[in-house]
Amino acid sequence: MGFDRGSSSRGLRPPPPREDTPLIGEPQPLSSQGKTFANVFIAVVGAGVLGLPYAFKRTGWITSLLMLFAVAALTHYCMMLLVYTRRKLESVNGFTKIASFGDLGFVVCGSLGRLAVDTLVTLSQAGFCVGYLIFIGNTMADLKIWGWAAPKSFYIWSCFPFQLGLNSIATLTHLAPLSIFADVVDLGAMGVVLAKDVSIFLKQRPPVEAFGGLPVFFYGLGVAVYSFEGIGMVLPLESETKEKEKFGSVLALTMIFIALLYGGFGTLGYLAFGSETKDVITERRFWGGRYCLWMRWALVLVVSLVALFVPNFADFLSLVGSGVCCALGFVLPALFHVLVFKEEMGWKAWYLDMGIAVIGIVLGVSGTWVILEWFCWITTS
Repeated sequence: MGFDRGSSSRGLRPPPPREDTPLIGEPQPLSSQGKTFANVFIAVVGAGVLGLPYAFKRTGWITSLLMLFAVAALTHYCMMLLVYTRRKLESVNGFTKIASFGDLGFVVCGSLGRLAVDTLVTLSQAGFCVGYLIFIGNTMADLKIWGWAAPKSFYIWSCFPFQLGLNSIATLTHLAPLSIFADVVDLGAMGVVLAKDVSIFLKQRPPVEAFGGLPVFFYGLGVAVYSFEGIGMVLPLESETKEKEKFGSVLALTMIFIALLYGGFGTLGYLAFGSETKDVITERRFWGGRYCLWMRWALVLVVSLVALFVPNFADFLSLVGSGVCCALGFVLPALFHVLVFKEEMGWKAWYLDMGIAVIGIVLGVSGTWVILEWFCWITTS
C-alpha cells in the first residue's frame, strides 16, 4: 500500500535525517523485562492520577474502582491488538519499519489512517500539556509565597518562556536527565500524598459515597481513560524489548500495578477529604519530522492560552479522555485489527473487535456530550 518494504528500491536508499535520527548508527541494546516494566510505567502514568480523587468523589469510590480496572483491562487488550497487527503485517506481507502507531495506520488505511492517528495523538498530547499547566497554575495560585498571592494566569505565563526553551531543543535525548528526575520526583510525591491521605483519614473519617448516578458515570470514565492513555508508545516499547514473546505478560503486569496504584491513590484521596476533595489533589506531527522552531513555539502558545480558559482540571481530563483517548485507545486499534485479520478471524473475534470499536465510539460521544454540558452549566451558573 505504498509503505516501505525491505526488498523495495526505496529501502536501498537511506532516508533523510529526521529529528529522531541517531548521530551514531550502532544498534541500541534491547530492554530487559524490568526495564520494559519501567518504560511502560513511565509512558502511562501522568497527570491523570492527579484528578482521580475528585473523580472518585463524583462517581463513588466503588464505581470508580470498577471503572479503573475495566479500563486497564480494555487498554491492555487494545495495546496487544496493535502489537499483533504489526507482527502480522511484518511476518506475512513483508512490511518493515512499522515503528509507530502512525506508521501502522498508514499501512492499514493509507494516508487517511496516518492522518487520523497523528491528529488524535497530537490532540491528546496537547491535552496532556494543558492539564499540566492547569495543575501548575491552580496549585501555585493556592499557595501564598511570602504572603503574596497571584492568579493562575500569572503562573501559567511564568512557565511560558521555559516551555519555549525546552521546545527549542531539537532532540529528546538531551531531555533524558530531566525526564528521569521528574519520574523520581513524581513517585516520591505520590508516596508523600498517600501517606498524608492515610494520616488524615485516620483522624477525621469523613462520610463518603460508594456509588454515583448514571449522569456522572461518563465523567469518571473519561478521567479513567485519560489516566491510562499511553497506547502511542506501545509499538516502540515492544520493538525495544529483548524477549518479545514475554512483552504481553510484562505489559499486563504493569497495567495491573498501575491500576492498583491508581485505585489506592484515588480511594485514599477521597476517603481522606470526602466531599471537600478538590479537582487537583496536590513530535513531530504533520511536518515529516523536520525541526520547525516557529511551529513548536506556536503550539506552546496555543496550549498556554487553552490552559488559561479551562475552568476545572479534572473536568478537562474527562473531556480529553472521552473526546480523544477513547478513539485513540479503543476504536482505532480494534478497527486496524479487523482490517488486517478479516480473512482469518472467526465471527466471535470479529464481534469482539467491532464491539470494542462501537463501545469506544458510544463512550467517547456520550462522555464528550456530558462534559460539554457540564462546562456550559459552570459557565452560566
